[in-house]
Amino acid sequence: MLRAGSAVPGARTAVTPMSKDHNSGKATDQTELLLRIVTALERMAPPPPYVPDFEVAEAFIWQSRPEGFLPVPRVSRQPLQLLKGIELAADQLLENTTRFAKGLAANNALLWGARGMGKSSLVKATHAEVRRRLALGKKAGDGDLKLIEIHREDIASLPECLGHMQRSHHRFIVFCDDLSFDQHDTSYKSLKAVLDGGIEGRPENVLFYATSNRRHLLPRDMIENERSTAINPSEAVEEKVSLSDRFGLWLGFHNCSQDQFLDMIRGYAAFHKLAVTDAELMREAIEWSMTRGARSGRVAWQFIQDLSGRLGQKLKVE
Repeated sequence: MLRAGSAVPGARTAVTPMSKDHNSGKATDQTELLLRIVTALERMAPPPPYVPDFEVAEAFIWQSRPEGFLPVPRVSRQPLQLLKGIELAADQLLENTTRFAKGLAANNALLWGARGMGKSSLVKATHAEVRRRLALGKKAGDGDLKLIEIHREDIASLPECLGHMQRSHHRFIVFCDDLSFDQHDTSYKSLKAVLDGGIEGRPENVLFYATSNRRHLLPRDMIENERSTAINPSEAVEEKVSLSDRFGLWLGFHNCSQDQFLDMIRGYAAFHKLAVTDAELMREAIEWSMTRGARSGRVAWQFIQDLSGRLGQKLKVE
C-alpha cells in the first residue's frame, strides 16, 4: 500500500528546471569577473611602443614626457633672400644642408654670436629652401628633409629621440635654439656622446644644428671652476671646450652696420609691399634703431611689424 506523497516504483522523478533568471545572473557574474581580470591585466601590461608618423608635417617639436613628436602645422620663418648681412654664413649652411639632404657627408653646425642677427631664422629658412630645391627632382617614395626642434630642457632625452628617427627613411635636422649649459649641469655629456661619440655614433640620417650666444656653450666661471678643482687643470678645460669641437661647422654672427640694417629694412618693405617712400622708410628706420639702442635683424623685423600696423597693411605669410 502506497503512502500519500510516496513515489511510485519505476516512475520518473520530476525535476524542477532552474529558472532563466538564475542562469542569467550566473552568466552576468562570470562576465563581470572576466572583465575585471582583463582590466587588471591591461593595467599590468606595458603600454604599446610609440610609433611616430613623420608624414603629417615637415617640422615637429620633440617632447620627452610623454615622449612624442608634435607636428607643426606652419613653421614661423622668413624667406632666405630676406636675411641680409649674413650671406656668407647662409651660403655655408645652405651648402652643408644640401649635401646632407642628398645623402652626402655633412657636419653638425653651431651658429653662435650676436643676439637677434638671424641664427635661428637662418636654420629655418635654410631647411625650407633645401626642401624647395629638392622637390623639383623628387620621385615618389623618396625621403623628405624634416626639421625637429628640441628644447634645451629635453637634451637628456636626445638618445630616445634619435632612436625613433634612425628607423625612418627620412632625413632629419635636429635643431636646438639658444643652447647653453649652466653651473652643475651635466647633460652636456649626453650631447657630446650623441654628436660624435659612442659605439654607434650619430645616425646617418640625422644632423644637429644649434644656436648660441657664446661659442663654447659653457660659462667661463664653470670652466674656471673645473680648472681650480681638477688634478690636471688643462684636462678639465679640454673636457668643457670639447663640446663645441663636436660641431664641425662653426658660423659666427656679428652686429650689423647701419647700411646692412637699412638693407634689411628695404628688403622686408619690398617683399611685403608696404606703401611708404624710401626716404620716409629710411628716416623712420634710423629713428627706430636709435630708440632701441641696437641694430639687428630682430630690431629690423620689429620695425616692419610696427610700420605695417600703422599703415593698416597685413604682412605676407610664407
